[in-house]
Amino acid sequence: MKPFLHAKKSVIKHKGKVDDYLEIHEFLDSSKAHVPDMRHRAILHSSFGIYIAQQVFGIYNTNSDGIDYCVRDICEEHILEDLGFIPTVENYLSEMPYYSWLNGKHSNIVSFRMVD
Repeated sequence: MKPFLHAKKSVIKHKGKVDDYLEIHEFLDSSKAHVPDMRHRAILHSSFGIYIAQQVFGIYNTNSDGIDYCVRDICEEHILEDLGFIPTVENYLSEMPYYSWLNGKHSNIVSFRMVD
């Protein structure tokens, strides 16, 4: 679902205007700019992504109708609408191969160095 549609749903539940919520929904889907398929959700569509959103937007905000809302609620609703549950980072990583370079061993990775 696109951020605008998520924001419209937020208005139905929390009142206010679409612009009150659009930036939060755009943030959660911002990874689409780098991974243009559904795998982008592995970056911010998780309990950790909700935590990061709270660091960016605050614990709560006030909408244009003067009603306070929790950023966490908006994020949880977005993820539930997309996935049906709120995954943890472990859910995403549980079947990921363990790459040797995660230990800082870069023998198989070509690195580029800027030359002055």
